[in-house]
Amino acid sequence: MLRSLRTQRGMQRACSSAAFKIYTRTGDKGSSSLFNGERRRKDDLVFVALGDSDELNASLGLARANCGAHGGTRASHVISHLGLVQSRLLDVGSAIATPLTQSSEKRLARASFDDGGHSASELEAWMDVMDTDLPPLRNFILPGGGVPAASLHMARAVCRRAERAVVPLVLGGDCEDAVAIYLNRLSDYLFIAARYMAVDAGGDSVYQKPKQ
Repeated sequence: MLRSLRTQRGMQRACSSAAFKIYTRTGDKGSSSLFNGERRRKDDLVFVALGDSDELNASLGLARANCGAHGGTRASHVISHLGLVQSRLLDVGSAIATPLTQSSEKRLARASFDDGGHSASELEAWMDVMDTDLPPLRNFILPGGGVPAASLHMARAVCRRAERAVVPLVLGGDCEDAVAIYLNRLSDYLFIAARYMAVDAGGDSVYQKPKQ
């Protein structure tokens, strides 16, 4: 995630220069730098969380593409949501890469993800709208229900892993509570969105008890 962010920003600064290169070689010995300039090993908990949030964003990109290929009104709603979420996940990455205990006030102000709960509330509002168009949940749901829904379920599972990676940083005082709250709410959103898209494929795939 951090490499992706740095690369994109570097490309923006050097877009007119043919000499700009993607690779830097600075991480060849197993360390990388955070937004505050601190270097840490690539297996540090911060980079684990960054990697998981980057994978989550990529999973959402795939889900968004699959919804686009599916088409329809439901897909267009989910696509618009996911585009905004992917942008917020870049902000999540910035917050993760700026440890609260090791960064200057200026850096912290720039990378803060705490928006008073607006981003999490936005997810809740989307869920409330979609939920009114879904049948009551009476069974355990299996990941599936067509390609768009299955992609959203996969993104949900990655989101849970990203949240698990962020929790130790929050508990250790190096990441804002708002980041973990957003990821927790996002996994809920992705579950509802998967059910919402499964309607077009005939409904949820549900758990069945083994026959005695």
